[in-house]
Amino acid sequence: MLRLVLVFLFISGIYMDSFGQDFRVKGKVLSQGEVVEFANVILKGTSVGAVTDENGEFNIKVITSDTYVLQVSRIGFKTISLAVIVPSEEATQLVFELEEMDAGLDEVVVSGTMQEVSKLDSPVPVEVYSAKFFRANPTPSVFESLQNVNGVRPQINCNVCNTGDIHINGLEGPYTMVLIDGMPIVSGLATVYGLTGIPQSLINRVEVVKGPASTLYGSEAVGGLINVITKSPDAAPLVSADIYGTGWGEFNMDLGFRSEFGSNVQSLTGINGFYYDHPIDNNQDGFTDLTLSKRISIFQKFNVKRPENRIFNIAARYVYEDRWGGEMNWEKSNRGGDDIYGESIYTSRWETFGTYQLPNSEALSLMFSANGHRQNSVYGTTIYNADQYIGFGQLTWKKTISSHHFLSGLAYRYTYYDDDTPVTSTGDGERNMPSVIHLPGVFIQDEIKFQETQSLLLGARYDYNSVHGSIFSPRLNYKLSSHDKSTALRVSVGNGFRVANVFTEDHAALTGAREVVFEGELKPEQSWNTNINFVKKIYSNRGTFVGIDATVFYTYFTNRIVPDYETNANQIIYANLDGSAVSKGVSTNLDVAWANGLSITAGATLMDVSIEEEGVKRRQLLTERFSGVWSIGYDIPRLGLTIDYTGNVYSPMRLPLLGELDDRDEFSSWWSIQNIQLTKGIGAQWEVYAGVKNLLNFTPPANSIARSFDPFDKNVVFNPDGTVMPTPENPNALTFDPTYVFAPNQGIRGFLGFRFTL
Repeated sequence: MLRLVLVFLFISGIYMDSFGQDFRVKGKVLSQGEVVEFANVILKGTSVGAVTDENGEFNIKVITSDTYVLQVSRIGFKTISLAVIVPSEEATQLVFELEEMDAGLDEVVVSGTMQEVSKLDSPVPVEVYSAKFFRANPTPSVFESLQNVNGVRPQINCNVCNTGDIHINGLEGPYTMVLIDGMPIVSGLATVYGLTGIPQSLINRVEVVKGPASTLYGSEAVGGLINVITKSPDAAPLVSADIYGTGWGEFNMDLGFRSEFGSNVQSLTGINGFYYDHPIDNNQDGFTDLTLSKRISIFQKFNVKRPENRIFNIAARYVYEDRWGGEMNWEKSNRGGDDIYGESIYTSRWETFGTYQLPNSEALSLMFSANGHRQNSVYGTTIYNADQYIGFGQLTWKKTISSHHFLSGLAYRYTYYDDDTPVTSTGDGERNMPSVIHLPGVFIQDEIKFQETQSLLLGARYDYNSVHGSIFSPRLNYKLSSHDKSTALRVSVGNGFRVANVFTEDHAALTGAREVVFEGELKPEQSWNTNINFVKKIYSNRGTFVGIDATVFYTYFTNRIVPDYETNANQIIYANLDGSAVSKGVSTNLDVAWANGLSITAGATLMDVSIEEEGVKRRQLLTERFSGVWSIGYDIPRLGLTIDYTGNVYSPMRLPLLGELDDRDEFSSWWSIQNIQLTKGIGAQWEVYAGVKNLLNFTPPANSIARSFDPFDKNVVFNPDGTVMPTPENPNALTFDPTYVFAPNQGIRGFLGFRFTL
């Protein structure tokens, strides 16, 4: 009997021991490789959890074996979840990598001061947009992708060939400088065509500076600059692909490859191809709604590892594009003829640029770039062939002495431009005279750190233009921030200048039937600008992050070159303004991220851009008073699904009418382009995405092209002074004109694509 009792107790003990066995869930929480203390780790649906210690580690006791969802959260970081089987070896070796909610607010930026500096420490306000931001609304070019950046608007300038430029705070494209890796290579002829063909797969981020940056970057950086930063070969994936098509028949392909040559040379190759060859005329005006285009772009970048981490990189890009728009029955055989109207542009462009840090004890770096651009184009019967070559070199020296951070440099820019217009011919038109401009310059900048929370940036630049003479550009920037960097105030004052080249920058001078007229010799434009920028970061105790970025801006122009469309309906008259022009307003960005995976980025700009001459003030053409943008994203981790809803909205703009009898609306309507996208992750390497663009199917009025049925003005009667005579066949005294355009002419369409990353 005693033996039976002992056996029973032994078996019961084993059973009770197994019933009460403890299982462990262990791991570590990191962020950017650093341990995260005081992170909350809980088993969802239970009251069991732990807080990470000073080593970022946690240890949770679990009594029952099961599959649990482990949730990790901490104020200022995005909450993440993971399904874990208990017991298992994985459950005791967990590593969580938390992403900061405001990670984008303290990235390293270079555009504001030409030096790598924390975004929050920069005395110059710089907006940073990552490649992930642009993936929320995939587009075939950088030009189109900027449509969701607050205060930045891609402006379509021609209804026929759909070329355009980038407006910043209401200032036209020629006032915006576009850089690739800090090199000023997108200018002149490339102002219109240079932003297409930059492979999206190679973009690391885009930095936007609003306001003049001429002190560091020279001419053209009057309204602001856009710096496209490409990926570094050592951080790029081995292979990447992003391919998608739309319901309109567009096809876009981005490919990227990383390779190594020995142990010291890393290479990054990018290929972009775009194909659209399906004419569509939904508005029934007889013209293509969207320009047909075939484009190939090849990008190659090398990084060379050198002793003491000195920099040496060099890159090159080649772009070829064949685009045309016009009457639906136009063919290549009609190019340049007067039977069927078409605008056909062949673009061939090469670029090379790089940075080399000199092998000495001082921080001396040589930056260099060169590009060649050939355009063979026909606008109806107007033939425009042009060649442009630009060479640029800049030697910079950086030095820190006590609280002073000096940057100084010598720069030289050579520009050769030749075309078949009166711009590069003698007065008698018999001999060609290409434009050659030498632009040497010198600049110095001193950033004074009074203390950790306060700095002052002083800068000045002197350039000598071989045609226009001396130009001086000063700047001043002041920054005050809180000790925890949650609040910052920046004040800036600066001067900008620009030497204009009408034919390379203003596409309207070539398209349509208007005659181009110059009143006197065009002098360089100058401007003064002041900005006040305020940044505030707010964290809630529930894990919500709110970021506010607000700016008040004011720009005053003298000698501004204004195209006059209104004095004579058959002419575009270019002249320096005998008066002043002002761009002023307020711009606000709001970033909100919730712990549940929902995030909102929204922005709004309210501005007044006006021109005053002889006491008469008028609103600038094709400029909105209000614009808004938004990007709403929601991650559903358990489904591996992301939903993105992006859009913009614009208030009415004043449009270029063709005279008092033109019965089209003087102002555009309110308009908005909205898009939605679903992205599904498949494993660690694949993504499939699909969505709808232009959900509201908004397009401009069908009569945007004046007299589209008579593009060569064969039935237009002109007065002796060149103005149009009203006739029974033409009662509104119109000529063929495609410049009455304010929005893309492409309607609603679906898209489907995939991404692969290795």
